[in-house]
Amino acid sequence: MILHTGMRTDIPAFYSQWLLNRLDEGYVLVRNPFDPSAVTRYRLDPSVVDLLCFCTKNPAPMLPHLDRLSAYGQYWFVTITPYGTDVEPNVPPKEQVLDSFLSLSEALGAHRVAWRYDPVLIHGSYTAAYHLEQFERMAETLKGATDTCVISFVDLYEKVKRNFPGLMPVPNAQQAKLTAEMAAIATRCGMVLKTCGEGESLAAYGADVSGCMTVRTFEKALGERLKPPRFQRQRRECACFLGSDIGAYHTCSHLCRYCYANDDAALVCHNRQRHDPASPFLIGHSMPGDRIRDAVQESWIDRQLSFL
Repeated sequence: MILHTGMRTDIPAFYSQWLLNRLDEGYVLVRNPFDPSAVTRYRLDPSVVDLLCFCTKNPAPMLPHLDRLSAYGQYWFVTITPYGTDVEPNVPPKEQVLDSFLSLSEALGAHRVAWRYDPVLIHGSYTAAYHLEQFERMAETLKGATDTCVISFVDLYEKVKRNFPGLMPVPNAQQAKLTAEMAAIATRCGMVLKTCGEGESLAAYGADVSGCMTVRTFEKALGERLKPPRFQRQRRECACFLGSDIGAYHTCSHLCRYCYANDDAALVCHNRQRHDPASPFLIGHSMPGDRIRDAVQESWIDRQLSFL
């Protein structure tokens, strides 16, 4: 199976010691975000977890501990965008994240690390011209360190509207122009430009719209064929294979204004204070009334046929 760590929070940036403790203990407990008393227990065992998928804006805290993850397949999405602290208040300086990306790629291989340049938003000084200038600079820096760049355009969820008043959607014509020019830059730097959750409309402008967190992506990272269970898309526009995630909403201290996973800074601060690195839960501990079930887990690797 594939175990995700980053669709609800940034575990490498803020909870790396907790994850290392969970790997030592061999299991993790995860609350259902819509029914907190429903708890799922996942075994952290490479015999059933084929790959750990990370999404982070700061992989640096995990870099000294990559050997602790070596029993598992890995795929890392590292987000590096050109925004300042007015949009991403607590993200480390971009040059630092670029350096961490290069270190991660050197350790794991370019086929196991992808660059996310998303979401793309147009606001104030963050113009289309600015994006193209910064995208090309970053792409040149990461040339040879990854074969994939993922972009998406900002979605105005209700949480985003509250945290970023005045932000407007990127017009379709501007999306098309930016995609075409970014795709050309990515190609020059040895990368495929993929879109995330944008449907198929941008394929005409040079983007790969097959999805970013796909079975094919994970097979390439593992060097193995996978036989995953059938799944239903969570959104019509998204072709990714999403599923089990061990994170929790309202726990990421980056506090990016475009984030869909945080309600407000006060709630994040409250939850961070409840974090115990020794707990099997990311936030808090067991509570009366908890209903714990063991996840159904099995390896998806097709042992009949090697991928390479």
